[in-house]
Amino acid sequence: MKHLKYILLLVFLFSFHEFSAQNTSEDKMENTVFTVRGEVRGYEKRTPIPNAVVRIIGGEETKTNKYGHFSIRTKVGDQLIIEHPSFGKEFHTITNDEKIEVVVEGYDQEVKKRTGRRKEFIASHRVLLDSAVMFKKKDIDKSIQYVEKSLENLYDSTDDKKLSDSYAVLGDIYVYWKQYDLAISNYRIALNTYRTTRLWIAIGTTQLLNKEYNEAIVSFETILRNNLSRYQQTIIYEGLGDAYKALKQYDKALENYNKGLAIAQADLITPKITDLNSKIAENYAAKGDVKTANGLFLNSLRLAKKQNESRAIVEQNRVADFYNTTNSFDKEIELRKQNLEDLEKSGFENKSLTNSIKDSTLITSQKINYKIGNAFLLQEKYDEAIPYFEKSISEAGKKEDLIIKKDATRKLSESLENIGDFDQAKKVFEDYVDVVNELVLRREQEISQASRFGKRIQDNQLRIRSLEADRELREARIKNNIIQKEYAQESNTRQKYTIYSLIFAMSLLVFTIYLLYRNSKQQKLANNLLALKSLRTQMNPHFIFNALNSVNNYIAINDERNANRYLSEFSTLMRSVLENSDEDFIPLSKELELLELYVRLEHMRFQDKFEYIIHVDETVKVSDFQIPPMLLQPYIENAIWHGLRYKEEKGMLHISIAKKDDETLQITIEDNGIGRLRSMELKTKNQLRQKSKGMGNIKKRIAILNDMYKDKVDVTISDVLEDGQGTKVILTLKKD
Repeated sequence: MKHLKYILLLVFLFSFHEFSAQNTSEDKMENTVFTVRGEVRGYEKRTPIPNAVVRIIGGEETKTNKYGHFSIRTKVGDQLIIEHPSFGKEFHTITNDEKIEVVVEGYDQEVKKRTGRRKEFIASHRVLLDSAVMFKKKDIDKSIQYVEKSLENLYDSTDDKKLSDSYAVLGDIYVYWKQYDLAISNYRIALNTYRTTRLWIAIGTTQLLNKEYNEAIVSFETILRNNLSRYQQTIIYEGLGDAYKALKQYDKALENYNKGLAIAQADLITPKITDLNSKIAENYAAKGDVKTANGLFLNSLRLAKKQNESRAIVEQNRVADFYNTTNSFDKEIELRKQNLEDLEKSGFENKSLTNSIKDSTLITSQKINYKIGNAFLLQEKYDEAIPYFEKSISEAGKKEDLIIKKDATRKLSESLENIGDFDQAKKVFEDYVDVVNELVLRREQEISQASRFGKRIQDNQLRIRSLEADRELREARIKNNIIQKEYAQESNTRQKYTIYSLIFAMSLLVFTIYLLYRNSKQQKLANNLLALKSLRTQMNPHFIFNALNSVNNYIAINDERNANRYLSEFSTLMRSVLENSDEDFIPLSKELELLELYVRLEHMRFQDKFEYIIHVDETVKVSDFQIPPMLLQPYIENAIWHGLRYKEEKGMLHISIAKKDDETLQITIEDNGIGRLRSMELKTKNQLRQKSKGMGNIKKRIAILNDMYKDKVDVTISDVLEDGQGTKVILTLKKD
């Protein structure tokens, strides 16, 4: 302890010396070094100049704030340099600690020029993106080139919004050309650069198109946490419904469709009301609830007619497809004839039916004629089907729609064969083979074109990725330079903090050692106290006194053999108890030997009062467990002296040791004596006082042990029978 005091004294003196030396050094520096404050302004309009670099040659460096102000540590005679791209360098010599005002010429004109260039740059960027959008459907190469040019112009810019806009337009281009993976990738770059709800929706919608339904659900649910407009909420719930419907989770799809419909109806978003009614109908149809679907489709058809002519044409086609799936061919034919008539009246050659799942389903006159003919064919009305197939083939030929032409030709051949016109059926079938061959040839050409197209897209994307990598590298270099400058500026401060930290750490270390040392001493003292208490409570003085009386009784009746045996075993027990009194814990096997010896001695004295059984479960490895010495003896003594001794007939003492789990043993001491309540009634006041003191010491001992060894021992005492007879003590012992 004395050595520890000397160490603490030395640390204190060392710390005091370091702080004194540091303060003395700073006092000396204050005689020559001071902080000077100043401002930098333009000459013409006195405009504050922000971000101008102010540095001392061979000294500190700082920048002006947005008001043009700065402060820097310097001394008389130092050369001050002020730098800015608008005016180059200005020099000033420090003569005193008064405020400095630096006025430079040309800054206001430069600001005016930069503002003009900025406006031109913004306009140029918007023009490039508008050009990319204009060529999106015509020429993907040219469209991407415009985006690439916009990114090149942003190389030195820090405008994250415009950078994000460029990548968003690139994502839109890839979506149109069905390059969904590339679209999602570019949308994510745009989102990471500048977050907007529109980009989140674009990612979710594109994931639907790419059949990444679970990912789309995550994206849409993420968007819902944002602050959204009502129209955006409608779109997102519709997207969630589409995703769940594609996953065949129809109940969840219906839940989201209904949420979107409720918002659309509340805010009178007419197009979405029609769309969502139609999608809810499709959802019921997919579930197999045809009746509900039919009613909803009729409602969506009515809403579409109110909306506009083109939307009505789209919905007629959708409802007719539903009638086809439910074998309602007459209704289908009637609706498709109306659909064909409305399409011809509208003057549109085709209408595009689009949603988040189907890329594009064209509604054309040749397709409608084909579907009408097919509906007649399915009803085996071949004579009525043939004219529609012939008309479909004629229109498909004019519009070079080989797929419809192929299907209609095959169905026409089938119809002719069914009415017995085999020659004409054969001729039409030969036409079908020719169309198939032509279609195969076109598909091969399309595959070749798609390959070249994919390579061009890949090359374009690689160039754009290269620009992005260059920009990121440049930003990393700029950040690295800034970090290096900040590091240089703060190095002196860090050195001071390092010295103070080391002094504090040393003091803390010594203090910690002291606490550990004191703790160790206190713990050792507690162990010694526990050992002393153990000596006082391990053996009841009554037992020693009665044991000696038993020996005396054997001697009195000349039973020298039993007297010697009793005295020998008693001395063995006492020797073991004294040997173990200095130990906190002993092996359980050793404790069992002592208990068996103790019980045997008590049994020799009270052979007519009780029998005993000591049972150790075969699965228990007693050598793996440690127990405080003679912890169980007081409970066994209580069982014999206060429970079994007063029993009129011969009683039974049962001591068992069983495995509770791999880390815990359960030791049970059970007797069928008179019980605790009856025993209390028979005791004298002195016995009650002795009993209370003995059991109290046991509880204190267990509490100290548990505090030192983390709840190693637990004891519960209960009656065996409901009338209070018998006592059971259960001691739970944990492995080290």
